[in-house]
Amino acid sequence: MKETTSAEAAAEPGEATASQTVKAQLRLREMILAGELPGGTRIAELAIVEKLGVSRTPIRAALMRLEQEGLLEALPNGGFAVRTFSEREVADAIELRGTVEGLAARVAAERGAPAVVLAEARACLAEIDTVLKRPALDDEAFLRYVNLNEKFHNLLSEMADSAVIRRELERVVRLPFASPSGFVVVQADSPQARDMLIVAQDQHRQVLDAIERREGARADAIMREHSRIAQRNLREALQSHDLDRMPGVRLIRKRG
Repeated sequence: MKETTSAEAAAEPGEATASQTVKAQLRLREMILAGELPGGTRIAELAIVEKLGVSRTPIRAALMRLEQEGLLEALPNGGFAVRTFSEREVADAIELRGTVEGLAARVAAERGAPAVVLAEARACLAEIDTVLKRPALDDEAFLRYVNLNEKFHNLLSEMADSAVIRRELERVVRLPFASPSGFVVVQADSPQARDMLIVAQDQHRQVLDAIERREGARADAIMREHSRIAQRNLREALQSHDLDRMPGVRLIRKRG
């Protein structure tokens, strides 16, 4: 039998706590965006511990991480509450994501993207084409699109082959509602849903073409323009009276 060294024994509890922290962070984020924890709600730490079945240490770490993401705010007397956001804050987060993705696309074009990542991106877009060939998208097809869309945007980060840019993109997409698919679901019941996704898919193909042709400025501009679709979806989400599909939108304060 292999003996456990003192270093290994010390590492195991730390690794377990880190894993619990990530799980708690993901579950708490899900609860907030699903409307289970409405804006302004003070987080009852003990209640969260009981609900998630995780000890207080990882819960506290998860709460601090969600504060860094911007979903929670620290209260003067201790503890955390669920934040609300102005429409401008969310729009700025989307704009920032488009800017960083534009930088990633430009760097990928100017330096040359790894061939294996380009091939994977082309395959991803081919799968999206298959989804969009349907005359109408049901919930399953829409979910498939969302997953493939996120995959393509992740591949875009890989194309830049820059640890710095990858880290900043990971940070920015964690900002509330800034992810590439953050408001895509708003389109699901829209009569123009498939048309808008086809426009987005054309931009995907255009940016990939620009990267392959080593046209950095063009690739940058396309990704900045691509984020405008999310801005449009933000406005539609705020005008919608059916928030069942996106209860997290209740966290956003409309402009007066």
